[in-house]
Amino acid sequence: MKYLILFLIITINTYAKEEKIVLAGGCFWCMEAPFEKVKGVKSATSGYINGSIKNPTYEQVSSGDSGHIEAVEIKFDNNLIDLSDILEIFWRQIDPTDNGGQFVDRGPQYTTGIFYYNENQKKIAEQSKQKLIKSKRFQKMVTPINKATTFYEAEDYHQDYYKKSTLKYKYYRFRSGRDQFIDKHWGDEREYKLKSKLSSNKNLKKKLSEMQFYVTQENGTEPAFKNQYWDNKKAGIYVDIVSGEPLFSSTHKYKSGTGWPSFYKPIKEENIIEKEDNLLFYTRIEVRSKKSNSHLGHVFSDGPKPTGLRYCINSAALNFIPKEQMQAKGYGDYLYLFKPIEK
Repeated sequence: MKYLILFLIITINTYAKEEKIVLAGGCFWCMEAPFEKVKGVKSATSGYINGSIKNPTYEQVSSGDSGHIEAVEIKFDNNLIDLSDILEIFWRQIDPTDNGGQFVDRGPQYTTGIFYYNENQKKIAEQSKQKLIKSKRFQKMVTPINKATTFYEAEDYHQDYYKKSTLKYKYYRFRSGRDQFIDKHWGDEREYKLKSKLSSNKNLKKKLSEMQFYVTQENGTEPAFKNQYWDNKKAGIYVDIVSGEPLFSSTHKYKSGTGWPSFYKPIKEENIIEKEDNLLFYTRIEVRSKKSNSHLGHVFSDGPKPTGLRYCINSAALNFIPKEQMQAKGYGDYLYLFKPIEK
């Protein structure tokens, strides 16, 4: 039993796909934009943390009555980006020496902070701060690192403000003095050069089996009828072996007789890329995972209704998550696939 438990823990940790951390850097409008464009960041949500009342309004926070701090909740895929990289981006957005606010916004509701959810995040945050202190880029560092309390999402009109009111956002940001401060202290290093966790073949060779690497990174094909999932009849979803991104569901799987797992559609079309493949003597349509750019297989037009498509996928490119384990492994949002269709 203890070995089974250990196996499950290792498996969950290997394919854990989402973490979150809350970062405060003054005006949350200015903190959303830098993160939402980063590969691996799933969302950056404006909101409030560290206060004394439930569900505070913007007016209560901005006046200082609630005791909250403006912040952003960052959700990210830890298969694609490390927390240390998230924090490198964070330091490049703020003035970590100011304990009275940020730039033109004054008061404790606009101060900086890192709010962690577990001891590992705390350790990484402290290491990141010490690294910056040792660099002597700033004379002092006052940004605190505290355990996260309840995070409350801000009103809808604050979310993605930089997109909704682009001109007002740019005017405010420039007039606030934030960009001038960042340019002064970071210069050419203002844009942190992120190295994707998926870009290193050396790392992938350690994580993947020989066949998994051959299929996903070298566009290989595994033997028919001699692969893990071709005859799998269990309920669950199939995720990208590299990134953990949900790709296919057992509810769309069918017996094609080809010897490879076959599906008549993906869970989400936006999670895959289709491109022409002319390696053989005829044109095929290759299927790749969008996030990891891994080779998955090919799609053909000889499938069953309702789509008429056959996504012929290599087992080695997939990891199967049984239905009963989906919630625990972070895929609870996809349990809707197994609910009876209401007539």
